Amino acid sequence: MGAGDGRDLIRISNYAAGARRATQRSAGAVVRNELQRLRRIVSGRTWLSHEPLQSLNKSPRLQETIECPFPFGQKWPLRQRTLQTRRPLGLAVFLAVLLTACGPRTHFPPLPPALPDTLASNDSAADLARDLAPILYLQRDESFPLERTVAVVHPSRRVIAYFLTYQHDVAARWSPFAQGADEEEFWVGYDATLAPTDLWTYWHGDILHANWRDRGQLGVNVQWGKHGSLPRGTPPSELPRDKSLEIFYAMTYVFPDLWFGRFSSRGPLCFCHSFSRYLEFTRPILLGSRLTAIGRTADPDSLLTAVFGPQYAHKPYWPWEGRRYRKLWNDVSGDRALLGRR
Repeated sequence: MGAGDGRDLIRISNYAAGARRATQRSAGAVVRNELQRLRRIVSGRTWLSHEPLQSLNKSPRLQETIECPFPFGQKWPLRQRTLQTRRPLGLAVFLAVLLTACGPRTHFPPLPPALPDTLASNDSAADLARDLAPILYLQRDESFPLERTVAVVHPSRRVIAYFLTYQHDVAARWSPFAQGADEEEFWVGYDATLAPTDLWTYWHGDILHANWRDRGQLGVNVQWGKHGSLPRGTPPSELPRDKSLEIFYAMTYVFPDLWFGRFSSRGPLCFCHSFSRYLEFTRPILLGSRLTAIGRTADPDSLLTAVFGPQYAHKPYWPWEGRRYRKLWNDVSGDRALLGRR
């Protein structure tokens, strides 16, 4: 090997070292260039970023960008928002439980020794009120027993009013804004021979009328849970459409009155039977032997207050009173009533 060859080897070795340095410099430049490109992309807010979506959100609490990916960044605002959602929900549940727990339990006052406007037990009008008292036919699954009853003989018309209260009722009795005892009512008209001629019943704001001439013993069907009164034998199709038995049957599953009512009194959670069973009024009660008091007055408020308490529902005292219902009555059977005038 000559001297020239040695110089060539030295140049080759020097070139290899320079090539390595050049390669290192080129690799570092490539990395720097790529980082600069990414930085420009991010700072430029291209259409790939979330800038258009953020511009619609005016709240500064949550800003999601490419620099802070959603699955891994800014977890605290989301957690705080979740807590803010749960707190009102928990407060609403707590208030609902508190209101139902503080709801009114039907309370009946002690009966005083002397009730206002009452008749002696051996009075002929008292005997008539007992004789004309209808038989109550409760639905076979009724949970709330009959509590107190009052009969009132009108002093100038041949009409006797009957007022009934049950131990409890599913009609929003759980609410602390509800009234006290929810009395149910019906009225019996009679002629000069003391035979029954007419029967009116209070049906959720309406008054139903049935001709009872020559029909024998009076009878009233009592609705399950809500205790609305129907003249016995009333066809369901004759009831007001917005207060039909089908609607009330559906309400036993949809409305929460039964569930909330468990906080203030014992009772069923639903009417867990068929609609045909809902119409089975097969539990008779002889009302004439269950009368708490019998009076004679045109204004029975004092007597009802003494027996039911001051917070009773104050429904119409007589069927011709035009308050709290739309029509004077709905005829469900027979001719128009005489209202005891003759």
